[in-house]
Amino acid sequence: MKYQWFLGTLLVAGLSTQVMAVEAPIEFRAAGSLKAAMTEVIDAYQAKNDSQVAPQFAPSGLLRARIESGEKVDLFASANMKHPTTLNQASRSGDVVMFARNKLCALAQPEVALTSDTLLSQMLNSKIRLGTSTPKADPAGDYAFKVFERAESLSPGAQQQLETKALQLTGGPDSAKPPKGRNPYGWVMENKRADIFLTYCTNAVLAQKEVNPLKIVQLPENLSVGANYGLTLIHGAQANAAELALFILSPQGQSILASYGFDTPNLP
Repeated sequence: MKYQWFLGTLLVAGLSTQVMAVEAPIEFRAAGSLKAAMTEVIDAYQAKNDSQVAPQFAPSGLLRARIESGEKVDLFASANMKHPTTLNQASRSGDVVMFARNKLCALAQPEVALTSDTLLSQMLNSKIRLGTSTPKADPAGDYAFKVFERAESLSPGAQQQLETKALQLTGGPDSAKPPKGRNPYGWVMENKRADIFLTYCTNAVLAQKEVNPLKIVQLPENLSVGANYGLTLIHGAQANAAELALFILSPQGQSILASYGFDTPNLP
């Protein structure tokens, strides 16, 4: 898709949000999987603009619930299209644009013998503890359960077995919180709470940087699940929130996202 399409669509979204005069930092809420990349995007944006950004990162489903409950938010970046689309359909936000893509990888303990070809059999292995994020609260958990759906066509009964054994260790309102500054997936794996953990490939790379012995295994094509990330301006947003959104969609913003492993629709 062309950048001009995104630009035009977002301008329409901005016009439909009944933007307010600029008064305070941009209240930006984004999926936890975007934290590292979006922190750099925000730094780059602030270096070019007088506007300040007040970001918070958390599971997308929890952020949507906070917006629905009335939290003051200007711009929302979700790890799926569902949550921002739900806000749009409820007349709480403008149009939704897809600004990045991600996919799932398997993060594994170093002692686990794992390849793409053996991933399904190892996930089904009764001796293997399989970790995921929390479905509904965190899209990463929803995507993991889509992997389980795909597994059913390869091994009858696999979906129920995987859903039953999956340990929902992150992304939920009651999930154990890692120490400040720690990658939650690296922390979970470092503490041996799972043998294999299904998470975004971008999260897996960050976890491996913290816990070097961890292995990252690509899902085979017949199990692979992709994630489309959606961006929307919340009704009543400050005018400069639209500027931040456009910066995220600009070549510079997209290049920063790509450097963290995201697929970006605006770059060749």
